[in-house]
Amino acid sequence: MTCGSLRLYIETDDPEYPGLIKLKLQGKDLENIPAELFMLKELQVLCMSPERQPSLTYKLNELPADIGYLTHLRVLLLDTNELQTLPSEIGSLKLLEKLSVSNNRLKQLPFALSELKRLESLHLSNNLFVEFPKCVLQLKKVRFLDLCSNQLEEVPVTITEMDNLETLLLFDNRLTMLPTDIGQLKKLRCLWLGDNFIRSLPRSITELQNLIWSPLLAPSVTVNGNPLSDPPTKVCKAGIEEIERHFSES
Repeated sequence: MTCGSLRLYIETDDPEYPGLIKLKLQGKDLENIPAELFMLKELQVLCMSPERQPSLTYKLNELPADIGYLTHLRVLLLDTNELQTLPSEIGSLKLLEKLSVSNNRLKQLPFALSELKRLESLHLSNNLFVEFPKCVLQLKKVRFLDLCSNQLEEVPVTITEMDNLETLLLFDNRLTMLPTDIGQLKKLRCLWLGDNFIRSLPRSITELQNLIWSPLLAPSVTVNGNPLSDPPTKVCKAGIEEIERHFSES
């Protein structure tokens, strides 16, 4: 496929990304990415996520280092592939605002990812992370972080420095506790903690006033599937006032 033929697939009217220059690669092009792709310097949205059959037959096994040439990218979608690593050249995408690599086989991320200072949305669910990626902690503008369905055993205390976080999804991991000062994430509106091994919540969690606990009000925080005793799950579901009362009486 030539650079000219690739341009035939460029979109500028995607309602999800209005006004942005988008290209979606699928099928056999994922198995052997055309070198010409990296000549399209004007691209702002690049989707290389297979969707539906028969597209799922072809998956991306490796992201070429040449991705670093696409310096105008603002959105990079790589979900549902077979990626085990990302190239350090991804750190050259200084304008990137959204990176989605869910449903892959990643165990770690290149530290160069910490150079993506404009990143606001990072999707890492359903990978093989055992340790919280340290480079992520350097991304101070991130508002949405999804690490569901990994094998995380701990959330670093320095996550509290990611003070723009509004959504933190940690469902289905191996967590046993949360950082004591989790309450410093004042902007947090959504916190998924279900299906972990958490026995107690830190008292500072009551400082997260934007969270909705009650199941009667479309809760924005989930704790189901944990062996919680401090406070018990039923207290959590009763809302923030009951949680505060529990801590004041214990």
